[in-house]
Amino acid sequence: MEKLIAVLLITFALFTGVARAQVPGPLKLIQTIPLPGLKDGDFDHFQVDLPGKRLFLAAEDNSAIEVIDLTANKVVHKISGPKAPHSMAYSPDSKKLFVVDDGGPNQVEIFDGASFELLGTIPMGAHADASVYDPVSKLFYVGNGGKQAKEDFCMLSIVDTTSGKKVGDIRIDGADRVEAMAIERSGPRMFVNLYNKAAVAVIDREKRSVIDTWSIAQEGRNNGSMAFDEPDHRLFVHAREPGKIVVMDTNSGKIVTTLQSGGMVDDAVYDAKSKRIYVTGVPFINVFQKSDEGDRYDLLGQVPTAFHSITAILVPQLNRYYLAVNHHGETDAVVQVYQVVP
Repeated sequence: MEKLIAVLLITFALFTGVARAQVPGPLKLIQTIPLPGLKDGDFDHFQVDLPGKRLFLAAEDNSAIEVIDLTANKVVHKISGPKAPHSMAYSPDSKKLFVVDDGGPNQVEIFDGASFELLGTIPMGAHADASVYDPVSKLFYVGNGGKQAKEDFCMLSIVDTTSGKKVGDIRIDGADRVEAMAIERSGPRMFVNLYNKAAVAVIDREKRSVIDTWSIAQEGRNNGSMAFDEPDHRLFVHAREPGKIVVMDTNSGKIVTTLQSGGMVDDAVYDAKSKRIYVTGVPFINVFQKSDEGDRYDLLGQVPTAFHSITAILVPQLNRYYLAVNHHGETDAVVQVYQVVP
């Protein structure tokens, strides 16, 4: 009898392991795109050109922008002008690429989207880094200033991508550094992570001023990444310390719940169609599924990443998720292409 029980237990364990192995995760690796010629060093952000079926990747420490053809799934050009590119905006209307570069001098560089010729530059304050693009107004908001400028405030400089000129600034007092931003489509607000203040600045884009500040200090600090569920009025703010997502009500500014999600995270995105949150970090891409039961978010899956692979982008129109993997030691730099699994 004991032998029979033992056999049954082993069979059950093997069956359970096979069953678990067969359960599909939220992302399926389908292709790897080589990034030839890159040395060790970090990436920062992606940007997509949907009409042109291209992906731009800021190879920050390699002083380049990698241009990837999404039909052929290969690198077709390398823009070598930027010194330390961080974030970008692409305007399909003007067919121009705007690159935020703090490699000295701090500036936004404007490149022709076809020839990649440098068309002009727009000066910025120190530590020009994080940005967000509003495709409706065609305005590009660029964070700069703060601690590296030896100032006790930051600026969001406003670039008109139609004219290629700076048209204004929004001052954020008491901020040493700004990080991820999100734009409200149904109203005039935008939300900005104040990294060193453990807070989110609420900005009225029409008034061009800060109208509120929401603290996350009771739950964490060093908030770098952000995702926004506008239909359900939820803002997802990732605090690198202690490694959690702080979920905020954008009607009240109150914290409604938190999710554990690791510390080394640089990109986060919410997909309204599937109601999933993708949080890119090390050692995992964490994918959360919003439940129909109020503010409950279940961990749907964890996809292992590589050394410092914290740069990613979701392109829901293509049902694809792209992850940049750094060159490190014997590991070549690549972009991993994942299919989103329903």
